[in-house]
Amino acid sequence: MLVEFRIKNFRSLRDEQALSLVASTDKTLLETHALATGLKAAPHLLKSAVVYGANASGKSNLIKAMQYMRGVVTDSAGLQPGQTFDRLQPFKLDASSGGQPTDFEVTFLLDGVRYQYGFAMTTQRIVREHLLVYKAFKPQRWFDRHFDAESGKDVYEFGPGLKGAKHLWEGATRSNALFLSMAVQLNSDALRPVFDWFANRLVIFNELAPLSPHFSVQMLKQEAQRKAMCDFLRAADISIADVEVATRQAAVQSIRFDLATGKREEEAGEQAVDEVKFHHVTEHGKAVFDLMDESSGTRNLLFLTGPILDILNKGLTLVVDELDTSLHTLLVQALVRLFHRPEANTGGAQLVFTTHDTSLLDAYGLLRRDQVWFVEKKPDQSSVLYPLTDFSPRKNEALERGYLQGRYGALPLLRDQLPGVKD
Repeated sequence: MLVEFRIKNFRSLRDEQALSLVASTDKTLLETHALATGLKAAPHLLKSAVVYGANASGKSNLIKAMQYMRGVVTDSAGLQPGQTFDRLQPFKLDASSGGQPTDFEVTFLLDGVRYQYGFAMTTQRIVREHLLVYKAFKPQRWFDRHFDAESGKDVYEFGPGLKGAKHLWEGATRSNALFLSMAVQLNSDALRPVFDWFANRLVIFNELAPLSPHFSVQMLKQEAQRKAMCDFLRAADISIADVEVATRQAAVQSIRFDLATGKREEEAGEQAVDEVKFHHVTEHGKAVFDLMDESSGTRNLLFLTGPILDILNKGLTLVVDELDTSLHTLLVQALVRLFHRPEANTGGAQLVFTTHDTSLLDAYGLLRRDQVWFVEKKPDQSSVLYPLTDFSPRKNEALERGYLQGRYGALPLLRDQLPGVKD
């Protein structure tokens, strides 16, 4: 489970910001909305967290920061020597930040062991990297790496907890690669759980990694998974009785062009095509619709349902930017409640999402106060992330009204920006 994510100097997130899923001492909904860890430092971890904020406040940048960190972990070992990180964007609106590194750090709990892993980087190279492992109360520093500008070399320090060919991995790690990634590529069993958490246990959906129908379509082809998906869609009360996948052979034509001879050849063939069919049943009749006959909301719900059921089954961490896109607020609530239901979430799966749907704040039994976060853009255009608990709201406080009245900040400033808006 995700314990904490820290980011500094990434896009609008100039100063260090931290998103924590450590539950507070509040006992409200603790048995359903949090999971006991057995750790003194973090006795319970939250199963979900929501982030609010105005448009362009930096909510999406928080998700992109997680996504960028994940990408560097999974891909840096495959970069060519001298290849740079062109898509890395430090804060650009002051004189100093552009030349400073970007810092990433994640703390997560896996099989009862707490890992704290982070690195700092510029567009040119990795400048720092570290891993702390909490197999007991006191941490073990497995490795620490930093770039020494005077010698132009990376300096490593290894702790006794890290087993394996450490110096071989060190020698193979280029300036633009993470030691973690290279060591795992060279068969480090000790570091593989850390790498695998990023590669296989952290799932992110946003504009850079949009929902795809493929995963849900493949699940629909398996009877047990199809039944679970259909049960949820029926519970959503959108008159869908069944969903099936029909596979047919479609004619395709390909063109080959021989550069040497200049000849153009056309070839005809067949290709298997999956077609999703929705069976609707009402008291007045029934009908079958194709995928594109359905609303964008129904399609989004279908594409979300498959991954979410798989994530719940495997106990993964799901991060979604704008979960409410094309979905009714009650459907968003139903998706969030799945993560809180012990019988549905048996493996400690988590959901972190951004939204503009303020009605979720007062939905009965949906969120604890420590699950709510805000992002606000300051006058200097840097973003600040902070929790609702900073305001010590009362247990029965009307959170939606308080938020819309500006009690917690993180609202758009409309009066001076939109024509026709008056006092």
